[in-house]
Amino acid sequence: MLKIQAVFVDRDGTLGGNGHFIHPRDFELFPSSLKALQLLKENGVKIFALTNQHNISKGLATESDFHKEFESYGFDAAYICPHEPEDGCECHKPQPGMLQKAAAEYELDLTHCAVIGDVGSTDMLAAAAVGAKRILVETGWGKQSLEKYRHKWSKHLQILSRRTS
Repeated sequence: MLKIQAVFVDRDGTLGGNGHFIHPRDFELFPSSLKALQLLKENGVKIFALTNQHNISKGLATESDFHKEFESYGFDAAYICPHEPEDGCECHKPQPGMLQKAAAEYELDLTHCAVIGDVGSTDMLAAAAVGAKRILVETGWGKQSLEKYRHKWSKHLQILSRRTS
């Protein structure tokens, strides 16, 4: 069985919220998110936040706001793109820049990592670009993404349904 070195987790729509920007002070996690993160850590898997937050460039939040939030959830590190999608940076998902930066900083083989997200046009394409495992959640934009973008990244895709308890 393949040992997963690290899991990269999207924020909006994956950890909580509805897929739209919510300031860290108002963001609410899904009930099972902290437990899931803790289980990964207990099993020796590094966890990294992986998020596009272009509202930083609009002055609606700071990178520090997000870093503090992710630290409070127990993430090992956070990779945050503060740019607008049209800025053409290498870090804005679906570009794989944040994944590549993490790989260099933590000596990761991205083919032994997983990306968990809810957006097929960003999260799953970034993961596919580096050969990472792709896990699409059906929260946030997940169901819509599955129908619209699956053909672009579906090889070896795992889909997690939201369970209500």
